[in-house]
Amino acid sequence: MTAAPSRLSLWAPVGACMALIFWLSSMSSPPSPGAVNDKVLHFAAYGGLATLCLRATSGGRLTGLTPRAALVAWLLATGYGVTDELHQRYVPHRTADVADLVADALGAAVAVGGLGASGIIARSRAAQPPR
Repeated sequence: MTAAPSRLSLWAPVGACMALIFWLSSMSSPPSPGAVNDKVLHFAAYGGLATLCLRATSGGRLTGLTPRAALVAWLLATGYGVTDELHQRYVPHRTADVADLVADALGAAVAVGGLGASGIIARSRAAQPPR
């Protein structure tokens, strides 16, 4: 049996991802990978943040992916998206955009939903008797 991950190892990546998002949103003209749509970038970034949040809220275990862990992860990622849009109101040449927030929330929901399904499968397999 392996030791449970420490709180630091679970939450440090969440903090690092949030810091990266904050740093990028603090730029008047952040770098963009080619002609990728801004909403796609928001979707991907907040899907990644939600994935890290879900890893932390589930204790780093697939069997720990409960509906509560998924909801908390989605709320954390989406809530951070709200604060990030508010932050951008004060960055020169940036604006708060509801469409960006929608992309953030959808990216987080898709990530949490997909991983949540994996958790359901893992729990059902763990509950089955060995063959």
